[in-house]
Amino acid sequence: MVPSGPLKRASRCAMDVLILGGTGVISVGIVHQLLARGASVTIFNRGRVSARLPDQVRQLRGDRTDRAAFERVFEHSRYDVVIDMICFTPEDAGSTARAFGGRCAQLQLCSTVCTYSTQVPPQVLVDEAWPQEPETRYGRDKVACERVLAQAAAQRKFALTIVRPSQTYGPGGPMLDQLEIDGVAWDRVARGLPILCAGDGLGLWQALHRDDCGKLFAWAALNPRTYGEAYNATGPRVLTWRDYHREVAAALGARARLVFAPAGWLLQRQPARFGFLRDVSRFHGAYSSAKARAHVPEFMATVGLEEGARATIAALRQRGGQRDGATDLEYQRLVDAALLAGFPMEHA
Repeated sequence: MVPSGPLKRASRCAMDVLILGGTGVISVGIVHQLLARGASVTIFNRGRVSARLPDQVRQLRGDRTDRAAFERVFEHSRYDVVIDMICFTPEDAGSTARAFGGRCAQLQLCSTVCTYSTQVPPQVLVDEAWPQEPETRYGRDKVACERVLAQAAAQRKFALTIVRPSQTYGPGGPMLDQLEIDGVAWDRVARGLPILCAGDGLGLWQALHRDDCGKLFAWAALNPRTYGEAYNATGPRVLTWRDYHREVAAALGARARLVFAPAGWLLQRQPARFGFLRDVSRFHGAYSSAKARAHVPEFMATVGLEEGARATIAALRQRGGQRDGATDLEYQRLVDAALLAGFPMEHA
C-alpha cells in the first residue's frame, strides 16, 4: 500500500513493487535484487517469455498496448513502487500516468542513455546534465516518455525516478559486439575466425551486468533521495572496443582477431544489418554514474565483464540461440573485402 507517513529506508523492508515487463534482461536483475531486499514483487506482461523467476513472484498477464484494459487492471490497486520497463512511447507514458497516478508512492521509468546528444563533452563522460538531443527515434520517444511522466510527477501524482542504462547484459539476452546486438562475432571468435571492428577500435564503451544494474532500481525504491532525479546506470569502467572484444573473447578461452574497417565503409555495404553501429556504437558511449552511486551507495558493480560474458554466452548456447558464424557467408565476404582493401587485422 502507499505509505501515509514518512518513508524510511531499510536494508530489508516490506515493499509492494510492481514491474511492468519483468522478464527482460534488466528486469530479471531487478527482481532478484528486490527479493533480496524482502520486497513483494508482482510483474505484468503478456506471458510470452519465460524468465524462470522465483515462485514468490506474482504474475499478471495482459497487453499494455490495449490501454483501456491495461488501466482497468490496476484501477483498484495500490503499490509502493511501480517500475515501468516497457514504456517506449509518449502514449505508453500517458497510460502509465493514468493507471498509477495517486496509486503508488514512486514510479521508476527505465529510459536510456540514447536520449543524450552524441557529441563528446569536455570532460568526456556524459553526465545527467548533458543535453537530451537524441539521434534515433527510440531515443526521441524515450525523451517524450520522460517528459510525460515528469509532468504527472509535477502534479504530485507520484514521485518520479528515471534510470538511463547503456549496454546491460546477462543470461537471457545476447552478447552484443560493436556491429550487431545479436550477431555471429562471438561464434566466429570461438572458431578462431576474424571479426570486424569499426574504426581503430578505440571508441569508448561501457557494459554493466544485469544484476549490478538491478541494484540501482531496487535500492532507489522508496529512497527519497532519488525522487525527482535521473541517473545513468553504467559501470565505473570505461573500455575501448579493443578492451571489450579482448575480455569477452577471454571468456571463450580465445583471442579476438579484429579487422579494422571504417564505420562508413561498413555501413555503405550493410546499412540494414549494422543498424546498431549506425545508430549507437559508432559514437563514444562513455557515461558517468557518479550521481547514482552517491545517492544509492548499494549500486556497485561487482560482476566483471569476462565473468558475466562467460555466463551470458553459455546460457545463449544452452537455449540454442547462438548464431552460427561459420555459415554466415555474407559476413565472411565482408571480412574478405576488408582485408583485400588493405584494412589492418590485429589481435585485440
